[in-house]
Amino acid sequence: MDKYLAAAIQIDSQNNKEENLQKIEYFIDEAVKKGAKLVGMPEMVNFIGEEEDEFINAESIPGPTTERLMRKAEQHKIWLHCGSILEKIEDEKKLYNTSVLLSPDGKIAGKYRKIHLFDVKVTNGPSMMESKTKKPGNEITVVDTELGKIGLSICYDIRFPELYRIMMLKGAQIVFTPAEFTLYTGKDHWEPLLKARAIENQCYIISPAQIGIKPLFQTYGKSLIIDPWGNVIAKASDKETVILAEIDIQYLKKVRTQIPCLTNRRPDVYKWDQPKEVE
Repeated sequence: MDKYLAAAIQIDSQNNKEENLQKIEYFIDEAVKKGAKLVGMPEMVNFIGEEEDEFINAESIPGPTTERLMRKAEQHKIWLHCGSILEKIEDEKKLYNTSVLLSPDGKIAGKYRKIHLFDVKVTNGPSMMESKTKKPGNEITVVDTELGKIGLSICYDIRFPELYRIMMLKGAQIVFTPAEFTLYTGKDHWEPLLKARAIENQCYIISPAQIGIKPLFQTYGKSLIIDPWGNVIAKASDKETVILAEIDIQYLKKVRTQIPCLTNRRPDVYKWDQPKEVE
């Protein structure tokens, strides 16, 4: 399918998993009513609470949340990107931050575990050590669908262009970037970073985001859908909502033909000594 509508859901997930899931289902239904064939959700979509409650609310995949969303994908016959949830790791005291892509027959078509963990300390801004309780993934995921090839990433990943370029070399045309982005960094970095990833890789970026005040910080929201030219073709206001935009694979191919930067790469000279630690 070369042209279709994609949707990004923006919600304020809190520490009541059932309430969060009911809101998710409501907005999935709304997106489908408006014609969406591909729907995405934010990071930590089913639970955001205190750190000590994360392990209690983490799940296996498949598990209660993904199985519930599988039924929703099958009900509507849509491709459903499940934001991310906390995934249990057997015999470990850490969790994965994991995203899954569900097919229209309600099956898991792709799974991605967040590679870049949010370990930062910003002066007068947010401080967080995601690696304290999370384990990084180590696999880059691109899923081949009838809607195009879909790459998966999560939040802090958007600051690492290497990941996105590798997804493009694997054929990605659309990339999900679900997020729980801080207000402090989001107001300056969110949109420019996502536009850069779209422009340099000539792909669609779908960025469903959390909104609201969480235990550690206030989130930025402003969910986006960006086209391969870098145009913002949908943007959420400051509320729980769903945004939609047209995905046009033929337009993507036209952009890649007009400015063939993926073709003009020079991997033969992309060699360097192992860099020293950046200070």
